[in-house]
Amino acid sequence: MNIIIKPLTPELADDYFDFFENRAFTDDSPYRCYCQVFQMTKQQYQAAYNDPETQKNPGPASRKVAEQQIADGVLRGYLAYVDEKSIGWCNANDRANYPAEPYDDDVPFHAPIEMKEKAVVCFEIAPEYRGKGVATALLQQVITDAKAEGYVAVVGFPVMRDERYEWDNRGPVRLYEKDGFTIISEKDGKAVMRKELR
Repeated sequence: MNIIIKPLTPELADDYFDFFENRAFTDDSPYRCYCQVFQMTKQQYQAAYNDPETQKNPGPASRKVAEQQIADGVLRGYLAYVDEKSIGWCNANDRANYPAEPYDDDVPFHAPIEMKEKAVVCFEIAPEYRGKGVATALLQQVITDAKAEGYVAVVGFPVMRDERYEWDNRGPVRLYEKDGFTIISEKDGKAVMRKELR
């Protein structure tokens, strides 16, 4: 299988939405999103979703937020393609670009810009392509580009689990371990893993 990895740009927005709307959640995944929330502050989240009608059907509001984030370059990451079809996604960005006051207090992704760290915060792979190296290819592209861009480290945030979990959107610990990440902290079953690039 020939996996092609491309960084998300506004020109690839149609491929992004095609993936999330037609392939990402076809296995009854408990998640339904456009990976937009990680880039939102509490204030932005409340403004987008506080309306009772929006709460009943948040999909259109989520798409609108993601469209604007992509256009503004706020939502960053990588799309995976097989046979010119988008089949996977990884949300990866400078840690300084994630909100210091995120929508959810449980999201520890932000770090000051001077730390020069890139964060990997979410993976989503089309069900029929899971277990075939797509997440590994995405993570390796993040590492390659981060090194070329002068970052000192890549940091991931997996949930510690004893068994494989089909909808592991932060990526499993073993995914990071294979590429040389080590656990630097753990709290309430959530790890921070780091790979030094220098």
